[in-house]
Amino acid sequence: MALRTALRNKSTLSGLLSQRSSCSTHGRVCVSPVLVAQWRNNSTSPKIKVDFDQSTGVAVMRMQSPPVNSLSLDFLTEFCIATEKLEMDKSCRGLIITSSQPKVFSAGLDIMEMYRKSPEHCGEFWKAVQEMWLKLYSSNMVTIAAINGSSPAGGCLMSIACDYRIMADNPRYSIGLNETQLGIVAPFWFKDTMINTVGHRTTEIALELGLLYNPSDALKIGLVDQLVPEDQVLTTATQTMTKWLAIPDHARQITKSMMRKPTIDKLTSNRETDVQYFVNFITKDSIQKSLGMYLEMLKKRKG
Repeated sequence: MALRTALRNKSTLSGLLSQRSSCSTHGRVCVSPVLVAQWRNNSTSPKIKVDFDQSTGVAVMRMQSPPVNSLSLDFLTEFCIATEKLEMDKSCRGLIITSSQPKVFSAGLDIMEMYRKSPEHCGEFWKAVQEMWLKLYSSNMVTIAAINGSSPAGGCLMSIACDYRIMADNPRYSIGLNETQLGIVAPFWFKDTMINTVGHRTTEIALELGLLYNPSDALKIGLVDQLVPEDQVLTTATQTMTKWLAIPDHARQITKSMMRKPTIDKLTSNRETDVQYFVNFITKDSIQKSLGMYLEMLKKRKG
C-alpha cells in the first residue's frame, strides 16, 4: 500500500513522470516500501524521464543519470517506481527504454554502492537490483531496449530482460556480462537470463571470460536482435513496437509468462538467500580489494 500511496501522490512523483493516468495492478509484484522510503530520502534531480503517449499506449523511458547511467540505489529505486506506475496503467501497453547520455546506455551496477559499504547497505542495494530485473522480466508490457551506447554488466542485464533489443551499429560500443573482469561473479539469475537469450554454451564462455561484444558480434550470437544507425535507434524501436502491439495482449502476455515464469520463480523463491549470498560475497576482503583495484584503474584512465 505504501507504493500505491506514493504513486498517487502528485508531489511525490513531480518531475518523475511527464504523464499521469489511471492505475490498475495487472497482478505484478509491488515495489518494496523500503525502496520508496529510500527514494523519498535521497532522490534529488530525476534520474529517469518518462514520456507516455496515451494515443499509442507507448511510454519512452530515458535514463538521465550522468555521466554513465550507473545503477545506483537511488537510480534503481526511481526506475522501479516509474516502471510500476506504467505497469499499473491499463492504457500503457509498451515501454521503450533508452539513454539520454552520449555513448552509453548504462554502465551497469554502481560499484560505489558495493565498495566499503555496510552489509546492511549492500543488502538493500541488492534487493533493488533484484526488483529492477523482476519489474522488467515479468512485465505485462512489451519492453524494447533501444541501446544507443555501450551496455556492460548490469546495463546488459537490463537489456536482456526486455522483449526485444535494438542496438546502435557503432563498433566502439559494447555489450555483455563482464563481471568476472571486476573479480565478481554474475548471480544465477543473470546467468539464467543470458542462457535464455543466447544459449548455454555461449553463456558459459561469455561469463567465464567476462566478454564484451561489439554490436556485430552481439547480433551474431543473438544478444541483440537488430542493428541500426545510431540516429535511427529510437525511431526503429517505435516502429518495431507497433508490430508487437498488433498481437492481442492476452495471447502475448500468457506466452511470455509461459517462457519466463520458471526463471522468475527461481529468484522469487530464493530472494533472501540470494541477497545473503551477495552480501557475504561482496563484503569479503578479497572482493573488496578487487573492487578497489578496479576503481584505481578507472581513476588512472580519467587522469
